[in-house]
Amino acid sequence: MADRKSAPPRETREKLVMAVLENEPTFAIGEIENFGIKQRGYVNAPPDLRFLLMMAMEHADKTAVVFDDQRWTYGELVAKSVAVANGLIERHGVTPGTRIALAMRNSPEWMASFMGIIAAGGVVVPLNGWWTSEEMGFGLKDCQAKLVIAGYRQAERLMPLVDELGLTIISGRGDVPGVADTLKSVIETGAGKPPPDLQIDPDSDFAIFYTSGSTGAPKGAVLTHRGVVTTVLSFTLIGAALKLANGGEDFFGSDPAVLVAVPLFHCTGSHAVFMMSLMAGRKMVLMRKWDAGDAVDLIEAEKITNVVGVPTMSHEITMEADRRGTHLDTLMDMGSGGAKRPAAHVERLNQTFPQAWSSSGYGLTETNALGTYNGLDDYQANPGSCGRAVPAVTDLRIVQSDGSDAATGDPGEVWIRSPAVFREYLNQPEATADVLTKDRWFKTGDVGTLDELGFLTIVDRLKDMVIRGGENVSCLEVEGAMAKHEDILEAAIIGIPDERLGERVGAAILVREGADLSDDDIEAFLKPHLASFKRPDHYWRMKAPLPRGGTGKVDKPTLRKMLLQTGETV
Repeated sequence: MADRKSAPPRETREKLVMAVLENEPTFAIGEIENFGIKQRGYVNAPPDLRFLLMMAMEHADKTAVVFDDQRWTYGELVAKSVAVANGLIERHGVTPGTRIALAMRNSPEWMASFMGIIAAGGVVVPLNGWWTSEEMGFGLKDCQAKLVIAGYRQAERLMPLVDELGLTIISGRGDVPGVADTLKSVIETGAGKPPPDLQIDPDSDFAIFYTSGSTGAPKGAVLTHRGVVTTVLSFTLIGAALKLANGGEDFFGSDPAVLVAVPLFHCTGSHAVFMMSLMAGRKMVLMRKWDAGDAVDLIEAEKITNVVGVPTMSHEITMEADRRGTHLDTLMDMGSGGAKRPAAHVERLNQTFPQAWSSSGYGLTETNALGTYNGLDDYQANPGSCGRAVPAVTDLRIVQSDGSDAATGDPGEVWIRSPAVFREYLNQPEATADVLTKDRWFKTGDVGTLDELGFLTIVDRLKDMVIRGGENVSCLEVEGAMAKHEDILEAAIIGIPDERLGERVGAAILVREGADLSDDDIEAFLKPHLASFKRPDHYWRMKAPLPRGGTGKVDKPTLRKMLLQTGETV
C-alpha cells in the first residue's frame, strides 16, 4: 500500500514561496491601484482572464474534460471556446461588456460557453442550475442580461419569461423546442477563426455571480478580471512552491485528474476546480449527479488524483470505498469546501486512503474564492481550522464590534482584503457599503479566531443563513416565501445540525387557527418559488407566537435552544 508523498514542513514551504516571488516575474509583488486604493498586488499579472486559454494550449493534446461519452482535449476545449466567442459576436452582436447568462448544469458545453463569453469580451452571469423559473427571472431582471445559454431543463423554465424579459435563448445541449439559436450553430459559425482581437481592461467586469445572503433575495457579486486573475495566480503560487520542493516535478503528478462533483456555477467549481485545471492541464471528470458509487467507479476508471467537494462527498466516497475494500490508489488529495469537515471524517480519510493528503479552505464569492488554505501536514494537525491566508496578497483581520482588532484567539468578524475582492453588489449600493470599507476590507459576516501562527478557525456566523451541503440558504428569503401563504402567520428558519449535509433547513411556523395545512401542502406551495435545496426539510408547528427580542425581531438563539435542545414549541 502506497504512503503519502512526503511534504516539506511549513517553514520550508514559506521559504519556497518567497523564492518563487523573487525569481518568477509573473509573481512579482508591488503596489498597484485597485478601485482608487493602493494595494499589494501582482504587478506583472496578465491583464485579463483570456490568458487561461493560452495556458490551456500548452496542454493541447491532453484530455481536458470527460462527461459520459464525451471526451475533449484541451486543444478542442480552447478551439470551441474561441468559436463560441466569434459565433456570439457574429450571430448575436455581442460587444465588450455585454452580459450573457449561463444557465446550465455541469458539462463540457458550460466550460466552452464560459470561456467563450469571456473571449468575446462579455460578462458571464452563471445562474444556479437548480433555480426555479421565478428565481431565474429575478436574476435576469436584476442583471438585465437578454442573451441566455441554457441547458434543456433550464430552457424549459426560461421559456415563460422570453416575452416578458425580451430573452434570446441559446440551447447549450440537445434540441430544445422554441429556442432562438443553438450553441452548436454558434460554434459552427465561429469555428476556424482566430480569437477576437479586442482589449479588455483589468478593472472591467468579467462575471456576476449570485450569492445568497442575509438580506433575502440573492445578490449579484460583480467580479473583475483583476480580481479573478489575482485568485488564479495566488492558488498557482502554492503549487509552484510545492513543485520546487518536489525537484521541479508537479507535487500531484504529471497526469492529474479531478473529479468534478461541485457545480461550476459556484466559485469553488468555476475558480478552484475549472480555472486551476486550465492552468495545470488537469483532466476534469464530470458527474451528472452525485452518487458515491458512481464517484468510486469514476475514480478507478479515470485514475482520479484529486477530489474537490463538500465534506459530505468525501465522507460518502470513504464509506463506499470501505464497503468495497479499496484504497483508490491513484487518489492524492481530498479537498473540501463550503462547510467545515468534521475531524472524525479526516481521521477516517487517513485510514481508508493512507496515500492521500486531505485539505480544506475558506473563500467567498465576494473574494473570488480567495481566502485561506489548509493542507498537507498542517491540515492533519489542525483539521478544524480553514488554514492561513493564501500568499501573497491576501490579508486577514478579526474585528470586534467596536472596530478594533481582536486579541489572538479571541472571536470577531473575519475581514479579508486583497485585489480579488469584488467590485460591488449589483444595484445594491447600501448592501455594498455595509460589507466594504473605504479601504476595501470585505466584512465576511463570519465569526472566527486567529491563532499565534495565523490559522483561521470559523466558529459562528453573523449572517442569518443555513449552509446545506455547501449551498448557502438565506433564511430571510425562505421566510419571505412562506409568509405569502395565507395560513402561515409567522415563520422562522433555522439550521438543523446534520452529519451528512452539515445543516438541514428547519422551519418554525405558527399556523392560522383552524387551518388544515400539511407539510406536503407547504412543499407544493413553495415549489414554484424556491429551489429544492432551500425548501424546509422539517417543520415545527408552534403553539404560540415565535419568541422575540426587544427590537421585535425573532429571537433565533432562544428558538434554536427551544427546538433543538428541549423540543418545546410553546
